[in-house]
Amino acid sequence: MLFWILICAVVVILDQITKWLAVKYLIPIGTLPIIKDALHLTYVENPGAAFGMMKNSRWIFLVISFVAIIGIIIYLIKFAPKNRLCQLSLAFILGGGIGNMIDRLALGYVVDFIDFRLINFAVFNVADSFVCVGAALLIVYVLFIDGKENKKSEVEKNG
Repeated sequence: MLFWILICAVVVILDQITKWLAVKYLIPIGTLPIIKDALHLTYVENPGAAFGMMKNSRWIFLVISFVAIIGIIIYLIKFAPKNRLCQLSLAFILGGGIGNMIDRLALGYVVDFIDFRLINFAVFNVADSFVCVGAALLIVYVLFIDGKENKKSEVEKNG
């Protein structure tokens, strides 16, 4: 249990520190090109969901996020998955969800700042990145590992 709690805490801390830095240093300048026309750091206040979808639906996102966060915590405690990839993926999703929920509760919007312009993508943040990576890792776990672990435990039980 300590593993996923630590990972989740690191994600929340990284997210909140990077958002604090964005507020402190990007608000005065607006945008900072890292790789011109490819990757910029751009301050954006996002009142919507991930990547700017459904703007001004704060309460819907707070309720959905709260239910998802509680659901993941209950799953991790009740079922205590032994697989580290499962724990890691859920901790990434949990930490990202908590990071964005902190913004929504405290500010009424989420601070975004990673501006990947090469493919005209929405501005996002560290929490969004961890949620997406966590979801991808969870898909890998479910598709390629979980079924094999379940079959292996069935064989061990049945002799």
